[in-house]
Amino acid sequence: MTRKGYWGEFAKYTSLNVLGMIGLSFYILADTYFVSKGLGANGLTALNLAIPVYSFIHGSGLMIGMGGGTKYAICKSRGEDREADRIFTHAVGLAALFAVFFVLLGLFLSGPITALLGADASVYQMTKTYLQVILLFAPAFLLNNVLLCFVRNDGAPQLSMAAMIGGSLSNVVLDWVFIFPCGMGIFGAVFATGLAPIISILLLSPHFIRRKNRFHPVKCRPEGKRAAGILSSGVPSLITEVSSGVVIIVFNAIILQLSGNIGVAAYGVIANLSLVVIAIYNGIAQGIQPLVSRSCGMGDAAGVRAFLRYAMTVMLLLSGLIYLTVFFGASPLAALFNSEQNPLLQSIAEEGLRLYFIGCPFAGCSILLSIYFTSTERPRPAQVISLLRGFLVIIPMAFLLAFIGGIRGVWLAFPAAELLVAAVGLAVFFSRRGKRADSPA
Repeated sequence: MTRKGYWGEFAKYTSLNVLGMIGLSFYILADTYFVSKGLGANGLTALNLAIPVYSFIHGSGLMIGMGGGTKYAICKSRGEDREADRIFTHAVGLAALFAVFFVLLGLFLSGPITALLGADASVYQMTKTYLQVILLFAPAFLLNNVLLCFVRNDGAPQLSMAAMIGGSLSNVVLDWVFIFPCGMGIFGAVFATGLAPIISILLLSPHFIRRKNRFHPVKCRPEGKRAAGILSSGVPSLITEVSSGVVIIVFNAIILQLSGNIGVAAYGVIANLSLVVIAIYNGIAQGIQPLVSRSCGMGDAAGVRAFLRYAMTVMLLLSGLIYLTVFFGASPLAALFNSEQNPLLQSIAEEGLRLYFIGCPFAGCSILLSIYFTSTERPRPAQVISLLRGFLVIIPMAFLLAFIGGIRGVWLAFPAAELLVAAVGLAVFFSRRGKRADSPA
């Protein structure tokens, strides 16, 4: 394939997935906006305390979907159609197991989890309601993520994007309807969010009704090795999502001590806007995954190099644009979610936005390198990068910088941690560059 051909495929897959992931992130952003308008600072605090649970559910779905989709694309490129169907069957089975686990948590442990997340009496009931309902909708979230990834790897990125955006737009509309005309409060917000993946699945259904799908469930024995291979390849995607939830939990705990509920509400603005930015990077990463996996399976080293190079270039350009927007637009962005015009919330959020988002290009670099290693069947370095940015660096960095610099130190923990992880990721990448033929130049 020519350089022009590589660019055309990259632009097609990546643009569609970035748009789709931005749409998907509106699940939470719409909740943030409408909850802030309808329920004030307490509602925003409750949402931010419960939102990590969504990250765990969404991350589990991506782990299974991305891991299975990667294996599926490589098998298809090698002509191993029967094995590709077994991969899909195992992916659906894994999604069902995870769904049962999350539903049981929602039915029996939503109260203790709410208390563990730090909800006090003023926000306990709203937090519990959001958490319990989101857990009960876990089967829809998991199945939607699996189908989106397989449809994308099945040569239909346009349909995958349309389903993501369609589900998200329905969430925005239903959020408004349930919170304001219907007066359903926090339950209305989370109910709208739970319906969104169901609508997305319905939008994907023509791919199966018209029999365009090249993957099918087949009768086969459950095999631990195959299931482990899917999960291993998808772990970086899980950690990328779960790390957002873990960071929110840790930051909430620290900020509660430093600035109380108002500080947590301000962090809710920052955290939910950062989810959109991370979604853009995930969109680029998920866009190149089918292309890199296929090129790797076919032994096309030039294609692997080209797709990663294009992804890094686009990520850096978008990061610059994002930071300029946040730096100069911090005041209106914070005010958008500050319905009560609380001056303390406004001040904390403005400073936090300008400091926190310095870390965007470093986070983007780590996410792309992680997906690159996964897509070329090298899950171990991908897992190391993801673990570093998800847990091993950001958590101690948050406590250290909060101790040194208070609330300002909390905001700087994210860019400091992401810078260190990106440096490690690039060191691993360049150390392997000369060892494998598919390593980008």
